[in-house]
Amino acid sequence: MIRISELKLPLTALPVESRRAADAPHETDADRVPPPHPEDALRQKAAQALGLDPTELISLNVFKRSFDARKADILAVFIVDVQLKDTQQERLVLAQHADHPHIQATPDMDWTAPCHAPAHFGEQEGERPVVVGFGPCGMFAALVLAQMGFKPIVIERGTTVRQRTKDTWNLWRKKVLNAESNVQFGEGGAGTFSDGKLYSQIKDPRHLGRKVMNEFVQAGAPAEILYAAHPHIGTFKLVKVVEHLRAQIIALGGEILFEHRVTDVQITPTPQGRQLTGLQVLDLRSGQSSLVRTRHAVLALGHSARDTFAMLHERGVFMQAKAFSIGVRIEHPQSVIDQARWGRHAGHPLLGAADYKLVHHAQNGRAVYSFCMCPGGTVVAATSEHGRVVTNGMSQYSRNERNANAGLVVAIEPSDFPLDTSAWIAAFGENTGPALAQEAMQLAAQQPKQSHPLAGIVLQRQLESLAFAVGGGAYEAPGQLVGDFMAQRPSTQLGSVVPSYKPGIRLGDLSDVLPPYAIEAMREALPVFGRKIKGFDMHDAVMTGVETRTSSPLKISRGEDFQSLNTQGLYPAGEGASYAGGILSAGVDGIKVGEALARSLMHHTESPMQ
Repeated sequence: MIRISELKLPLTALPVESRRAADAPHETDADRVPPPHPEDALRQKAAQALGLDPTELISLNVFKRSFDARKADILAVFIVDVQLKDTQQERLVLAQHADHPHIQATPDMDWTAPCHAPAHFGEQEGERPVVVGFGPCGMFAALVLAQMGFKPIVIERGTTVRQRTKDTWNLWRKKVLNAESNVQFGEGGAGTFSDGKLYSQIKDPRHLGRKVMNEFVQAGAPAEILYAAHPHIGTFKLVKVVEHLRAQIIALGGEILFEHRVTDVQITPTPQGRQLTGLQVLDLRSGQSSLVRTRHAVLALGHSARDTFAMLHERGVFMQAKAFSIGVRIEHPQSVIDQARWGRHAGHPLLGAADYKLVHHAQNGRAVYSFCMCPGGTVVAATSEHGRVVTNGMSQYSRNERNANAGLVVAIEPSDFPLDTSAWIAAFGENTGPALAQEAMQLAAQQPKQSHPLAGIVLQRQLESLAFAVGGGAYEAPGQLVGDFMAQRPSTQLGSVVPSYKPGIRLGDLSDVLPPYAIEAMREALPVFGRKIKGFDMHDAVMTGVETRTSSPLKISRGEDFQSLNTQGLYPAGEGASYAGGILSAGVDGIKVGEALARSLMHHTESPMQ
């Protein structure tokens, strides 16, 4: 087949859907049926690009569709795959257009398993691989391991996705937090309570992202995610998708232990260094602890498993502090964003709710940028720890809530992390805080450019605790209107924008919550963003704090074999280990790690378990 890109049609040439998806919770009952593609017009365009008659194309498939809104007349931009009547003709046409940047052979995007488990695999104790965490990364690591016959054991501290949804709503509606089942922890990971965005800028020469998308569609996701340039699923649809993926893993011999938390790792010295030999696992329902013997474990922890990070550090697993970003969620009327982005086409049913991506480099050296933009969505309470407030954004598949929201965040470096003992005690308690603070200060004295691996967690907890206190101590979040923020005065009443954050916000001054360098950089960036998107710096726009979990505050480094640099058998993966940033990239990393683990299992000569 031949792939042709940059085929452009006016928006008016596209069929328009007759209805939009119903809003939650009903949207899981029936998917939106997208309108057909303008195949005749695309066939004419494709044939013209190839210098052929349209009748010589026997099939045309839309691979990708996007919209170009840089001019008043919006264009639909397509990438299509076409098949000619005979393969010899395809080879001749490709040779004729060998130097054409938009014409190439359609790549093979099918996933092929690198190996398969031998017969009777898993009958020996400790032979089966373990996957810790059942977010997108852990889910796809477990899925490909199961598809290769390796019968993985999945350990997930949280609950099943439906129980987790109930627990999450308890925080939003009743201000009751379950620290083990919430936006961060549980089946599906943090991505379940998000916009469900399925696009990424990662390099993907093997098209593993297509494998992720195909599995989602087979599990019940809308088929349009396969061709939309910025595909998303939305929270309520993700629930069913996650359940179907779980069922597939179990059907293939996998085992999933919900409400089980890894509390320790058993590491055995070897002549080559250190080897994982088991995981200590606590059954959160019974309180019973047991050792799961294994020499191969994927650590798909997510970016909020702070207790597990601390345990791994204590056990000497190599990790490093890394940069991340902090800030707030900013909300505007979705109509303001639609008008700024789509102009006279705002409200067109094919375009849907508009999104944006913004960045500004402030004079104080800080980068300010939009993060995880959620069109037609809500700001949600995303904490996983008692006495702390964290915000995030979420959209349903329909994206037709009143407001648009995004993170407005400022990049920070490890040099910004606290060193004082009191901050470490506040973050890690009287028992371990002082010793960790001493480690941090010794490291700073010996290697001034290095920070303690857990130092980013100290800053996160510091800001989240402050937000909890300023918000009133009942999981309400501190908020401020953009106009008041720019005028450096506390907000006392809302304007036209009704904030969506539940359990609610308490108006005040965000400079009481965030560091001065972040406040300064955001004040500089807002007018700049207002010139790029008219209305972005409108007085009534609402800022809700704090956003602190943009990415993991540390990196669990791994080698080319995907294993920990100093502990064989541990496979750091996904967002928590800083090898992904979003659902799609996490799923892709899970596949890569699952493959690497499988290859290791096939070539590893098992030594007797100690």
